Amino acid sequence: MTSETFSSRAENDDATPGIGARATGLAEAMPSAAVIPPVPGDRLPLPALLVMALMGFILIATETMPAGLLPQIASGLGITEATAGQMVSAYALGTVILTIPAIALTRGMRRKPVFLAGILGFLLANIAAGFSADIVLSLVARFVAGAFSGLAWGMMAGYARRISAPKFAGRALAIASLGTPLGLAVGTPLGSWLGTTFDWRFSFWALSVLTILTGLLALAIVPDAPGQRAESQIPMVRVFAIPGVSVILVVIFAWMLAHNTVYTYIASFLRTTNVSLTVDVALVVFGVSALIGIWITGSLIDRAPRPLVLASLSLFLIAGIIFIAGNQSLVAVLVALALWGIAFGGAAPQLQSAISAASGENADVANSLLGVAFNVAIFFAGIVGAVLISTADGLVLPVLMVALAAVALAIAFTARRYAFPSRS
Repeated sequence: MTSETFSSRAENDDATPGIGARATGLAEAMPSAAVIPPVPGDRLPLPALLVMALMGFILIATETMPAGLLPQIASGLGITEATAGQMVSAYALGTVILTIPAIALTRGMRRKPVFLAGILGFLLANIAAGFSADIVLSLVARFVAGAFSGLAWGMMAGYARRISAPKFAGRALAIASLGTPLGLAVGTPLGSWLGTTFDWRFSFWALSVLTILTGLLALAIVPDAPGQRAESQIPMVRVFAIPGVSVILVVIFAWMLAHNTVYTYIASFLRTTNVSLTVDVALVVFGVSALIGIWITGSLIDRAPRPLVLASLSLFLIAGIIFIAGNQSLVAVLVALALWGIAFGGAAPQLQSAISAASGENADVANSLLGVAFNVAIFFAGIVGAVLISTADGLVLPVLMVALAAVALAIAFTARRYAFPSRS
């Protein structure tokens, strides 16, 4: 095979980040003597994807864990609970501000070194937050941890696709995203329990130990992959202009704003229902249902990505309607929680798959925008929810849920050409 023929085939294959991306890496990113084994076409790199899922679990648990330990953190640092709550805000702010620049600077680099650097930076910042006795240092450490979290999140979707055969791209994303519902369902409550039972710093240390283990597994198991080719890189602003990308970001913001507002203030809603259901039990029902949702997504995402997104948004909308109409029935509230969990469980891989397909070789940058959209929605959810429950009771939350879900569903339904195409 001539070098021209090889180059031509590499460029054609690279339209879908997978085997072609690795072939391109042979021609452009590696010395001529180096050889990277081809990605197997008949199976998923499951161990590597599970390592990514474990890292996602750690990132989600670390981001939300301080919210359940505000009294302990405030007492330990000699500050108010309101000030302690800024440890969550500082993390989100680091993600929002630095994710896009970090991805832009590293998108041409080989993926494994960047992934390991993200893990190491996150680990050091988390250790600093765990040992800090000064709130200023703690907030700085949380800001830095959020920045490295954004780097890891922004690249994992494209990385998972690059180490998988194209026909498994969606399923690879679903597996790599498994850590999100697990972090919400298990990680956050577990971190709060550890901090309450022992010491709030113990939660930071436990997550740091788990991060070390994940880094070692990544070093040993996760294969390398090339970064984005220089000639395919476009300015960050132009990524927004790629057909479908901006539409997907709007859907993400509306969907996640609705989700996080209700999720953050679920206790306020439950108090107005007069049903004998505690927040812990409600979140467990949600978390278990989310696992079902991600299993369904993993099974169908490569064959029917558009129907899957529309079905998830429809279930989310129906859950909100049931919350409104059946708020005095325990069975109805449990059903709504289950539908909500199923709808949300597959949201991350569905949206990551959609924006990766729409953006092509600029998937890493597009996914960094996705991560920013998620965190901006989280930030505004806290504000919007606080305003709503201070001016009305908790029943207003599912009203917002239904309204935003209807907007997101309408946009996704009409965006059939580029954002959520009828054909893969």
